[in-house]
Amino acid sequence: MSFVVTLISSPANPAVDDALIEKLAALVPGETRHEWLNPGIAADIFTTQALSVSEATDTLRSALGETPVDLFVQPATNRRKRLLIADMDSTMIGQECIDELAAELGLKDTIAAITERAMRGEIEFEPALQERVALLKGLDSSVVDKVIAERITLTPGGRTLVQTMKANLGYAALVSGGFTVFTSKIAEKIGFDENRANTLLEEAGKLTGTVQMPILGKQAKLDRLNELLSEKKIEPDDVIAVGDGANDLAMLERAGIGAAFYAKPAVAAQADMRIDHSDLTALLYIQGYKAEEFVTD
Repeated sequence: MSFVVTLISSPANPAVDDALIEKLAALVPGETRHEWLNPGIAADIFTTQALSVSEATDTLRSALGETPVDLFVQPATNRRKRLLIADMDSTMIGQECIDELAAELGLKDTIAAITERAMRGEIEFEPALQERVALLKGLDSSVVDKVIAERITLTPGGRTLVQTMKANLGYAALVSGGFTVFTSKIAEKIGFDENRANTLLEEAGKLTGTVQMPILGKQAKLDRLNELLSEKKIEPDDVIAVGDGANDLAMLERAGIGAAFYAKPAVAAQADMRIDHSDLTALLYIQGYKAEEFVTD
């Protein structure tokens, strides 16, 4: 079986050059060859010799040192996936929506501290969500549009990732522990085929401080992935998943490739791939897409 090592840097900080490729290729067993996916930004190193993915990853990461390059080692077959399942907060967007809602009440630091602990897996997600939502009681529900317009930014590469996979017969699902008032709009902006999240309850135009039960958390994300496997008649190896928090771990572990995106340490340590330097187009490069194949409309 042949294997491929993909090297990826940020488009804003190209760091993959011939010298780096030569240095790392020398550490890959067997006869190697390389192929540019995007000169200066991403490249593949192929070998026909079988290798241990975990050992090769450790060796190559050690050799990278402080070089701002992400890498992923995998078999060279079945690289292109048919399903993308993604988290939203701090993954497809740069913020945590509940923290930005809290900012409207002057409670961002208080709620963000709880969010951070939940994403690190230090406290259970479901009760942490209920605790945070309770603090939003009385907030005018119309503030969501203001928050989206003024505080929410799409993560670079996200729309290109979704549109490119869809153009190649892929399906894209957004599954969030956040709220439908955000996912419905963000999914439309990026081009997801579906979105799932929690529902904030409101009364007379004000948030009640409660969320509709059951809460969509770690298990619900995994459940939706399993449902999609059945609906699409595909295998876990046909799936690429991406997220940053502890409530994403189950779906990351179930997917053929689970990518931790600028993730909390415990999540990055357990995921198949960790993205610490590049943007979301990294998930296209590891599938073997070249830059000229990207859909960027």
